[in-house]
Amino acid sequence: MKTRFCYLLALFFVPIIASAQQKTIYKDSKQPLDARVKDLVSRLTLEEKIALLGYQSKAVPRLGIPAYNWWNEALHGVARAGEATIFPQAIGMAATFNDDLLKQVSTVISTEARAKYNLSTGMGRRLQYMGLTFWTPNINIFRDPRWGRGQETYGEDPFLTSRMGSAFVKGLQGDDPRYLKASATAKHYAVHSGPEAGRHEFNAIIDQKDLRETYLYSFKYLVDGGVESIMCAYNRVNDEPCCTSNTLLKDILMTEWKFKGHVVTDCGALDDIYLRHKTQPDQVIVAAEAIKAGVDLDCSTLLQNDVMKAVKRKLLKVSDVDKALSATLRTQFKLGFYDDASLNPYHGYGADSVHNPQHIALARKVAQQSMVLLKNNNNILPLSKSKYSSYMVIGPNATSYDALIGNYHGTGKVVNFVEGITAALGPAARVEYDLGADNRDTTHFGGIWAAGNADVTVAVLGLSPVNEGEEGDAFLAPGGGDRLDISLPASHIAFLKRLRRDVKKPIIAVITAGSDIDVEAIAPYADAVILAWYPGEQGGNALADILFGDVSPSGHLPVTFYKALSNLPDYKDYNMQGHTYRYYSGPVQYPFGFGMSYTKFDYATIGDFKTTYKAADTISVSIDIKNTGGYNGDEVVQAYIQYPKIDRMPVKEMKAFKRVSVIKGAQQTATIRIPVRELQKWDLTANKWKIYPGEYKLVLGSNSQEEKVGLMFTID
Repeated sequence: MKTRFCYLLALFFVPIIASAQQKTIYKDSKQPLDARVKDLVSRLTLEEKIALLGYQSKAVPRLGIPAYNWWNEALHGVARAGEATIFPQAIGMAATFNDDLLKQVSTVISTEARAKYNLSTGMGRRLQYMGLTFWTPNINIFRDPRWGRGQETYGEDPFLTSRMGSAFVKGLQGDDPRYLKASATAKHYAVHSGPEAGRHEFNAIIDQKDLRETYLYSFKYLVDGGVESIMCAYNRVNDEPCCTSNTLLKDILMTEWKFKGHVVTDCGALDDIYLRHKTQPDQVIVAAEAIKAGVDLDCSTLLQNDVMKAVKRKLLKVSDVDKALSATLRTQFKLGFYDDASLNPYHGYGADSVHNPQHIALARKVAQQSMVLLKNNNNILPLSKSKYSSYMVIGPNATSYDALIGNYHGTGKVVNFVEGITAALGPAARVEYDLGADNRDTTHFGGIWAAGNADVTVAVLGLSPVNEGEEGDAFLAPGGGDRLDISLPASHIAFLKRLRRDVKKPIIAVITAGSDIDVEAIAPYADAVILAWYPGEQGGNALADILFGDVSPSGHLPVTFYKALSNLPDYKDYNMQGHTYRYYSGPVQYPFGFGMSYTKFDYATIGDFKTTYKAADTISVSIDIKNTGGYNGDEVVQAYIQYPKIDRMPVKEMKAFKRVSVIKGAQQTATIRIPVRELQKWDLTANKWKIYPGEYKLVLGSNSQEEKVGLMFTID
């Protein structure tokens, strides 16, 4: 009897024990990632699965799945989520040509993101913009200066964009072998750079050569580097909407590149497909086509509303839904959402990890390295504090919060230009401030008399994110977010002309902007010109550091400053011919890579240079960089390749860069290495990459039109 009772008891508990063991697979941190994902998916009903396909994913309490908002921003600091360190806008960070520094920036951003996430979820808050899945960086190619969102990019060059973007991703995602610190998203895939006003319906027509060599280059580089997510764009490419594109998503991203992360749509992009592109008749077909092409997550509600209908209409299988959901759940597992917090190396970050003195100091350093000196007549800069004792800081953007923070920004204390200059000079100097002009009136100005009484005037002019930016955000932009020209506001130009007419003492013009602007309209009326971009919360201090010589300017332009838009192709023309320094040979104000310093650098090659290479080789050259001027400074060595004279080769193309710090009178060695495979080009006939044999030239200098060292070589 006792034996039979034990037998029956065992029969009763075996399924319970087995069930308990089965239930714990997705919660067991020791299990393989794919097994955990598969187990969790198997426990969800179809309705629950579909509810998780939108950016506002629903909670499933019975399985411990919390509600989660996937939409978070961190372009140059944690954005839209309260206090956070605000770094210079992305285009300004690109101007540093310092990928190591950018990785430090994104490491700080992910630290602050984790801290804010820990604090908010600890209070039971599941808020948008306070999660860990960030829809950044923007690695689109800034092909035309009219694009308002160009400020969000790393400029016009695919190589620079790829290296800066990769550095940003590495810092954001962290280096823990098991857990992501945060999830990065490379956007907008692909061939996306305006016009903003037509972004929901335009069709970019290009061939495979421009697609591969220019528009996809950075995406491929970031995919190879392990970026967790890709965001598909609003537009069409060669008639295919990006978010249902079998070519871009299924064939290239998934099959060819072997992408292992998840794909998210831009917000409302699926609605655009049937409402504006009109390539599909209704939203149910769009839902099916998006899932089948490779979309896993929707920044709208279309998938949540219409996937079930697609399944019932036999346009989708349940296995298709499982595949999409598995991709996003995999990201959540890697972020540690279903593990005990103590297992995660980032669980201890708290309030002291947000906007602390170390992070503020880094924001100042980045702003210092981002600012570009464009003019310096008679070496008026740096200003001597002993020589000049009274200053006028004037102009529409001298105290502007917007002109510091750019778009996609956080909030918190910033140091404007007046405050930075005042603090640098101390109480023994006289500093005055006046707005001077508004953004419209071209005849009425203030502060002119006071400026005439000062030893030096610093006039801060330019644009702000209401003049250029994203559709809807840049509400004063005449082109629906884009600019129609590269002009500064007419009132700013008129103001500086008046200032120059009445003030005979030094005038330093400081320009805020996110792109190419007509510097020549104001340069004749200023003794020096500094491009400050949108320099972040420490912009005022960084400008003062440069003005008074604590730091020598070292920023370089990541975009070409054209003479006139009339020299460029039509804005809607996505062919690269005539666009960017790589394919443009017309007149410029300043070339790509340009930036002045307070000191001078001489280059000298070291040793012999190999002149013949094969496809598997690496081109290598070492040079001594000697500081021959009177100030410590940083040189940005830029390496460009000139190709054999074959149809549709670039005029020249950056393939390496290196920032080198050299104290005055000293020298440092820089080694440039370029794998020969980096010189491959797309063969339209064979439809594959090819390294063309012939004669090449390696050009080293500090901008794309300067040659300090030129070395010929041949590829067999």
